[in-house]
Formats: sequence, C-alpha cells, structure tokens
Amino acid sequence: MNTLLLTIQTLYIHWNPSEVMLRIGGFELRWYSMCWLVGLTVGYLLMRRLYRQQKLGMEKFEPLFIYVFLGILVGARLGHCLFYEPQYFLSAWDHMVEMIIPVRHLDDGQWKFVGYQGLASHGGVAGLLAALWLYCRKMKMNGWVVLDNFGICAPITSCFIRLGNLMNSEIIGKPTDMPWAFIFERVDMQPRHPGQLYEAIAYLVFFIIILYVYRKNPRKVGTGLFFGLCLTLIFTFRFIIEYTKEIQEAFEAGLPIDMGQILSLPLIAIGVWSIVRSRKQKNA
Repeated sequence: MNTLLLTIQTLYIHWNPSEVMLRIGGFELRWYSMCWLVGLTVGYLLMRRLYRQQKLGMEKFEPLFIYVFLGILVGARLGHCLFYEPQYFLSAWDHMVEMIIPVRHLDDGQWKFVGYQGLASHGGVAGLLAALWLYCRKMKMNGWVVLDNFGICAPITSCFIRLGNLMNSEIIGKPTDMPWAFIFERVDMQPRHPGQLYEAIAYLVFFIIILYVYRKNPRKVGTGLFFGLCLTLIFTFRFIIEYTKEIQEAFEAGLPIDMGQILSLPLIAIGVWSIVRSRKQKNA
C-alpha cells in the first residue's frame, strides 16, 4: 500500500509556470492575455468562415468583433465585481473606478496598473448577449442566425480562456489524491483537481460535437439549435464540475450551491428552451 501511495504521489504535476510569456524591456505579455487573444482570434476566424459559407455579407461581419470584444470584456469584468466581490467594489468611489479601469488604488494614494484581475464567464455571456442585441439591431441581422453561429464558435474560445486560468493558477480545484492531481505551488503544496483543465478539455470536446452537428445540418442555423447546444453543454458541465472546485469567495461557503452553479441554472434553462424551440422551427 505504501508503495502504491508513493507511486501515485510521484505522478502529481507540480505547477508553477511564470505568468509572463514574453518580456521586452518594461513590456510584459502574460500567458493569460495570450490565451484570451488566441481564443478570440480563433473564434473570429471561424465566425468569418461561417459568414462566408452562409453568404451573410462580409460588410456586416466587420463590426461584429468590436461589439463582441467590448461586450464580453465589460460583462465579464462587471460580473466578477458584482457577483463575487460586491463588498469591495461597491464600498468606495475608488473601488468603483477599479471596476472599469484596470488599475488599483494603493494605500499610499498612488494608482497602479494591474490589468483586469477577475473576469466572470457568466457575466461575459450576459455582456455578449447584450452586445449581440445591439449589433443585430444596428446591422438588421437575424438574431437567431448570429446566436447559432456564436454557439458554434464559443466553446473553442472558452477552451483557451480556461487554459489562461490554468497558467495563472487560479480557479483551483479541491484537494484530491487522484494521480493526475496538480500541485499549484503558488497556492499551496496540496494536490488538487485541475478544474481549469477539466473545463478546457470539455469545451474542446463540445466544440467538436457542435461543429460536427453543424456540418451535418447546416440549414439548422437560425433555429436556435446550436446556441442551445452551446449553453446547455457548457453550463451543465460547469454546474457539475463546480463540485470539484474551491469556492472563489468566502460568502459562498454559506450557500447550498456556489455562485457559479447559481448563475449556471438560468443559462441551462435558456439552452434547453432554445433546443426545444429549434425543433419547431423551419430550417433557415
């Protein structure tokens, strides 16, 4: 038994990569930022391909990235601040400024650039939907067509974002003795579930599944099927995987389910409704 335990322990992955991918003078490119950039770029290229395949008009595609980028960034940032740390960000005027501007007001009165430390995926979805509503209204696009195309692209972007969380050693899992456990040395020396990696792998699989369904049924774009599949698969998995993850804020300890699970429930409901709705819709 002792030999088996020792063997399992040697399989643990010690995880402590540098947060900085590239440093040139005073400029630093962090892995987290690079993962976001790669994820958004892959999503952008795939969406452009879908617009061309569906002959939606490239002149209508060009403004989409700006709407989406700002919507996700603002939504994800406000989501983190309001859902997870309202006691801090709503406690003083300078903390409210920190919600919008990527700076921190230090105790000595100085302002320091720290980047956006804290982005919530649920808030990002809300910001994305708001941005798409504005985009469709401005460009006179069929909203369900745009949502379905995002349902095809979103999982691969989400995969890269979770890889960014892994590089940051954040959103860590609970302690475990599983042989694939990660020891996040920046946090502690306990073997833990790599929750970020679980999600990244799952989102990659969901992307492959949804892309396969699209290639078999391209005319279902506009019915809500792909948007529904995306929400249902991602947030059902997110609800389940939360049981392996540490809570992000102390107040969650008193809740029957954590904040991530609470926020996942309405998105799962919307996803299931979209799938059911798609069965009653004619192919676009």
